Amino acid sequence: MARHLTTIGFDADDTLWQNEHFFRLTERRFADLIGQHTDAGDIPARLLEAERRNLAAYGYGIKGFTLSMIETALEATNGNAPGHVIGTILDWGREMLRHPVETLPHARQTLQALAGAYRLVLITKGDLFDQERKLAASGLGDFFDAVEIVSEKTDETYARLFARHGDGPERAMMVGNSLKSDIVPAIGVGSWGVFVPHEMTWVHEHADEPEDAPRFRRIADLGELPPLVGEIG
Repeated sequence: MARHLTTIGFDADDTLWQNEHFFRLTERRFADLIGQHTDAGDIPARLLEAERRNLAAYGYGIKGFTLSMIETALEATNGNAPGHVIGTILDWGREMLRHPVETLPHARQTLQALAGAYRLVLITKGDLFDQERKLAASGLGDFFDAVEIVSEKTDETYARLFARHGDGPERAMMVGNSLKSDIVPAIGVGSWGVFVPHEMTWVHEHADEPEDAPRFRRIADLGELPPLVGEIG
């Protein structure tokens, strides 16, 4: 197996900048709002089920989340959610889309340290316009040699993208906070997978750590990445 590392892929949301925090905050506001209009229990669980059900149609991101909130509001109230409730949900969605981008600790310094020595590729999923907005607002875009916004992250995704932008998956590394989307499928095609845990990773992205995989690594934060890359590369 080729060992010389040439390409590093980075996840975006909750790896380079905060994201899930804003979803959790809006989810709590939503549960409080709908609780005023129905006795239906466990609104967050209903919302999560709607989000999962709608992924195939809406994909990942704020717009799909907003539509799932509206759907959940109508279901939980048997179609009797007042118009102002729907209006409030839409306002929250627009508020999330306008929210300033907060980069995570060590993100800029780490990209700066690795840029030029390796091909850096941003590999993220979600709404195209929103991900482009966040990348531009983050000020991190110039560090990347390529940006790929995909509908889903699978083994095939990493095999294709690391062949397109690098020297194949065996000479690539994927860095991210989602075991399910960033780490397991990348390792599955022969890449290194570096897990950077985030305290608020969405439950849909949870998976078991592939602790026995030779190319799996776990770091506390992005500040630990450059020394690890130096050791591996």
